Amino acid sequence: MKKKHIVLSAFAIAFLLLSMAVIFTLKNDSQPPALCNPDADNNATALYNYIVSLQKTAVLSGQQESTWMGSCDYETDFIYEKTGKLPAIKGFDYMNDDFNGVNKRAAEWHKKGGIVTICWHCGSNFSGEWKDCMESSVLSWEEMLTQGTQEYEQMIAGMDKAAAALKELQDMGIPVLWRPFHEFDGTWFWWSKGGNENFKKLWQIMYDRYTNHWKLNNLIWVLGFSDQGKKSKNMYPGDEYCDIIGADTYSEGMFSSLYRKMKHITKAPKPICLHECGKNPTLQELEKAPYSWFMTWHTEYLTDNNTSQQLSELYNSDFVITLDEVEF
Repeated sequence: MKKKHIVLSAFAIAFLLLSMAVIFTLKNDSQPPALCNPDADNNATALYNYIVSLQKTAVLSGQQESTWMGSCDYETDFIYEKTGKLPAIKGFDYMNDDFNGVNKRAAEWHKKGGIVTICWHCGSNFSGEWKDCMESSVLSWEEMLTQGTQEYEQMIAGMDKAAAALKELQDMGIPVLWRPFHEFDGTWFWWSKGGNENFKKLWQIMYDRYTNHWKLNNLIWVLGFSDQGKKSKNMYPGDEYCDIIGADTYSEGMFSSLYRKMKHITKAPKPICLHECGKNPTLQELEKAPYSWFMTWHTEYLTDNNTSQQLSELYNSDFVITLDEVEF
């Protein structure tokens, strides 16, 4: 009898431990993800919580701007003409060192109630434009990523240009979906060409510099993959260095498979966004692949790939959040 009681007790203890593990897991799963910067300000926290709250129930609309089509509102004017709506998110780019111009336009967009996301096309000297991302290179990754070298100090000085601009936005109370070094798992931009470990270190250096030196607490870090990476997971810098995982594609029919690919990057419950596309996903595709937002690329990527009917259906859907519906 004693032996039986001992066996029953062992089963009882095992059952209790299993129950506690299940409860702990459910409790953890119900906890919303937090920003990786523990000192994130109230504005960034409010925006991030808003994005998290929309998961699988709605998607934010987004549009990248151009600055060479006669008006910086070229794309949003086009969308409004076709749909009577404006996107919730507007994308800006610090390329050509346009820090003052971007900040001015970002502040105007924020004042309208819009959400700001910023990327940065630049050469390896942190200046220039799109072609410089493609044509420039790093002579020695080891030298550039080693603290104390001349190359390291030059890299930090280059990074600091955008940090100073982002600090101005922080001082204005503007949270930013910050998307540097995008499409890093491709083969075309200079930051993609140094290999997995060099990219991870580059990202981590920027994160540390901006977060701990510059105290940029208004940033939500968006890690932007492409649809071309074969072993993208190997380039992941770590859960503690990003808040949102993004991906982009300009190919039709890839939205669902790309979303599934991003889901396997990490087990952490991070939102996933479609940070660039040409032809927009349909409502049916967005229901199958519940991205937090989609952002259409500028100029002909918007105008030549999306019909008036497609834009109107998307922007006037109850599932898609536009500028007039943003609440955070």
